[in-house]
Amino acid sequence: MKIVLLGPPGAGKGTQADLISEKYRIPKISTGDLLRATANAGTPLGKKAKEYMNRGLLVPDDVLIELIKEKLKEKSMKKGFILDGFPRTLAQAEALQKLIKGFVVIQIDLSDEEITKRLSGRRMCKCGSSYHIESIPPAKDGVCDKCGCTLYQRDDDKEEVIRKRLDVYRKETAPLVEFYRKRGLLRVVDGSKGKDKIFGEMRGIAESI
Repeated sequence: MKIVLLGPPGAGKGTQADLISEKYRIPKISTGDLLRATANAGTPLGKKAKEYMNRGLLVPDDVLIELIKEKLKEKSMKKGFILDGFPRTLAQAEALQKLIKGFVVIQIDLSDEEITKRLSGRRMCKCGSSYHIESIPPAKDGVCDKCGCTLYQRDDDKEEVIRKRLDVYRKETAPLVEFYRKRGLLRVVDGSKGKDKIFGEMRGIAESI
């Protein structure tokens, strides 16, 4: 079972990837986690990636592709895996076609308005607790239920930043959607449904591979 997840920030890719990973006991490969782990490991490739990360730059396609290539060689990948955050460019997608066969691409689709509503409503606490002003509100407005500290909004959850992130995502991902649609690999799931309904649809797709 090999699954590539596509979807905008806030669509629930990470949640669904975790559910699938747990259900089918296959590893989740998160690009962000992989980059951090490789950078901390101090390998030659990790050091190269870290140079870009430390400068606040995107890790180039060739470096990221090589990282994925090495990761997919691990024994834990034999039964399958979920890719979350890769590919993000056409160059990455074309490279992935050469690395793996027999996979499906699941796009979790959600409108910009719904994403903005979800992300802009999030509130965090320094103790690690998270809330949402509509769906998971604290008992007392603006105060963490667990430690009593004042909740805050992350900079990347502010509406103007979300809009910019979505603009970048749409520009980057539109070519990928068409790339996979032409190859008959794309499946689309409505991200506006509840978590369990989305998972049910994704299970149906995953088990049909």
